[in-house]
Formats: sequence, structure tokens, C-alpha cells
Amino acid sequence: MNTIKIAPSILSADFSKLGDEIIDITKAGADMIHIDVMDGNFVPNISFGVPIMKSIRDKTDLIFDVHLMIDAPERYIEDFAKAGADMIVVHAESTTHLHRVIQQIKNLGLKAGVSLNPATPVENLKYVIDELDMVLLMSVNPGFGGQKFIPSTIKKIKEVREISPTVDIQIDGGITDTTIKPCIEAGANIFVAGSFVFGGDYKEQIEKLKG
Repeated sequence: MNTIKIAPSILSADFSKLGDEIIDITKAGADMIHIDVMDGNFVPNISFGVPIMKSIRDKTDLIFDVHLMIDAPERYIEDFAKAGADMIVVHAESTTHLHRVIQQIKNLGLKAGVSLNPATPVENLKYVIDELDMVLLMSVNPGFGGQKFIPSTIKKIKEVREISPTVDIQIDGGITDTTIKPCIEAGANIFVAGSFVFGGDYKEQIEKLKG
């Protein structure tokens, strides 16, 4: 079984002191930093882009897990790579040439992931999963933090695990110390947590998630 990792989403951080927030969640035991990039087109919200990410790169040595919730992500892969991304995740729904984008990411020396929205079937991964380091399953509809976990995600985790016993499976949306348990049992091993981690003592909240 892959090691359980927690990736706090900085979307829930205090942006007036973002650098300090990155330092604090690193000290609190986070395994990765999850960076949600939204363009107002692919999802109904706008977050931040390359300059913000670049400004916090020197605050931690943790993996920058960059989740591009944007249309035609191939236009920006190189920019995010230069800004310090370690892994870039694109949505299967966001690009016509998914395999090509995965290769674009890997050719830059980064890890590559593909994300599926709640209504997107796992079948869409069939011909690319062998190229992936991680599959990100959205357990809420992307665009906003603080939403409730969608239970059908559990079935999708099992489906992904059936077609790949080794790929990392990340879950994003509504993760708490309660919802994480069935996800782990189903085969997921990396968890994005924004509201839950940043809504309390960071170290205590991360420890609760890790059980």
C-alpha cells in the first residue's frame, strides 16, 4: 500500500501572509503543497497564477503539486515548470490531446497527473494511466473550497485501483478525519485538505487525517 500523504491546499490559507502559512504547514507535517490554479473558464472561480507560486517557492522544500483547473493547460505547462512545480495535474476534460500534454509535462522532468471531475468516468484514463504518476479524483465539483464530499468517489477510487495497483490516487474535496477513512480503505493514498487543515491547529489537523 502506498504511504498516506497530506497535501494542504493553499486556497484556504491566509493570503495576507502566504509565505508564513507555507512555512507553518511545512513545520506542521504536510507532505506536499497543493496549488489550485483556476482560470474562471474551466471552473467558475479565479485563484492565482505563476507569480504567486514563484513568490513562495523558496519557503519550503516540499513538493509543489500544481492542479491546473484551466482550459487548454498546454499553454502554461512550461511557465509553471519554471516557477517551481514538481508535479503538474491537468484535467482530462480540459484538453483535446491529453496524451500529448502528459508527455509535455514529463519531458520537462516533472511528475504528471490527470484529474477527473465527479461525473467523468474512470474509463477516460484507460489509455494514459501507464504514463501517469498520479490520478486526482475530484470528490466535489471543482471551483470552490468548503464543499461536501461526494460519496460516489469511493466507487471511482476502487475502479482506478483495479486498473492500476501502483499509481498514486489523490482525493480532493471535502476531506476530513471522517471522510478520509473510506477513501484509504478503497485504495487512495494522497489527500488534499484545505478547510480542514487551515481551520484549526495545523499540526493537530494533519495528525487527525493521518490517523
